[in-house]
Amino acid sequence: MFLKSKICKYIHCPVNYGYVPGVIAPDGEEQNSYILGLNYLLKSFKRKVIVVVHRNDDIEEKWIVTPENISFTKEKIMRQIKFQEKYFDSYIIM
Repeated sequence: MFLKSKICKYIHCPVNYGYVPGVIAPDGEEQNSYILGLNYLLKSFKRKVIVVVHRNDDIEEKWIVTPENISFTKEKIMRQIKFQEKYFDSYIIM
């Protein structure tokens, strides 16, 4: 999967955040993704989706993308994306 990074305009993003070109999410925009496991700014990234973050109170889902050699628990993922997901009733689907 190929991702393009984007700058978070309205919030501080402590993780990389991007979108999947050509994959349209239910909100009509390209599918957004958190990119975990790399602590430097990315322009693009090609790896695998490991998790879907489902939001009960939003039409949008977020994908979690990581390098292939890194694994995460649900708890570790939620700690890293809590900066944004704390505003939603969300849960992880592995």
